[in-house]
Amino acid sequence: MINTPFFRKYLLPGFVYQSLVIGGGYGTGREIVEFFMNDGPVGGYLGMAVATAIWSLVMAIGFELARMFKVYDYRTFLKRLLGPAWIGYEFVYVAGMILVTSVLGSAAGEIVSEMVGIPSIVGIIAMIVAVGFFAYFGTALIERFLSIWSFALYAVFIVLIVTAFVLLGDVISANAFETHAGANWALSGARYAAYNVGLLPAMLFALRHVETRREAFTAGTVAGLIAMLPGLMIYVAMLGRYPQILSVPIPADFLLAGMNVPALRLAFQIILFGTLIETGLGMIHGFNERIAGVYEEHGRPMPRGLRMGLGVAILVTAIFVADAVGIVDLIATGYGALTIGYWVVFVIPVLTIGVWRVFRVSSS
Repeated sequence: MINTPFFRKYLLPGFVYQSLVIGGGYGTGREIVEFFMNDGPVGGYLGMAVATAIWSLVMAIGFELARMFKVYDYRTFLKRLLGPAWIGYEFVYVAGMILVTSVLGSAAGEIVSEMVGIPSIVGIIAMIVAVGFFAYFGTALIERFLSIWSFALYAVFIVLIVTAFVLLGDVISANAFETHAGANWALSGARYAAYNVGLLPAMLFALRHVETRREAFTAGTVAGLIAMLPGLMIYVAMLGRYPQILSVPIPADFLLAGMNVPALRLAFQIILFGTLIETGLGMIHGFNERIAGVYEEHGRPMPRGLRMGLGVAILVTAIFVADAVGIVDLIATGYGALTIGYWVVFVIPVLTIGVWRVFRVSSS
């Protein structure tokens, strides 16, 4: 299935984008709590709807711009969109890459430590090795890994939500339609959408199969839905431990521990570890593609060893940041600034300059 034209045109971009956003957010549950559940159950649904709508709109326009420009790395894409001001995106992206991979490294170490009772540094090293391996072999293997792991993730998330309803169905039902909605649900949804969809230029490598405007618009719209569905599933399941779940560092594991189904908890932890690799790999590969674009301009391919070396160096740097600051503080403080940055250097330009360019071409 993953080798069919339909999958590569319409679904692959959504799965690759989901892989970028899932590691720190859906996998650990921390971002879902921070941006949605803090506004109350109904407020969370509304915030997710806002985020999904923004994702689909920005990705539909962004995918079409990439197709029109025929550019598939963020440096070239942003140069075509913003001109000399593209460097602003570079600063925000690199800062965000360090921030997000810091969260991922911290979570990876904790997960492996809990699974097998070994020091957390082993999990961190395993993540570094995996990212280095995939970075070395490049786009084709990365696309395949991200797609296959996404299917496995959906399978485990479906089992998770079914099990949650069996064991915690009464609590979920009581909380699911609580009428109170925080006053900030729309802003929370917009913030969550912005700092995530700001990663869109990093996954342009998955758009080489898109050939027409209709395909670009459809793939972008579908990508928003594909990316949010796992978040909605784990959000509903976590309502079974609401409101206690609001204050824990890794809410997803808190939910699973309370459900007391060891096999499901182990399966989820394995899948979660893979999603951390997915997200870190996706961001680092996006950066590698930016460097590869410079090599292409000079008529040379980017050395594989450099791809692997950059991936390892970024992760090692991120680990020191995570150790110094901590996962909860990283999310609570760093992501706010990142959100503002992505609105300024990417989301607003796409929804203004980008829309104008797309529809100027269609009307000419």
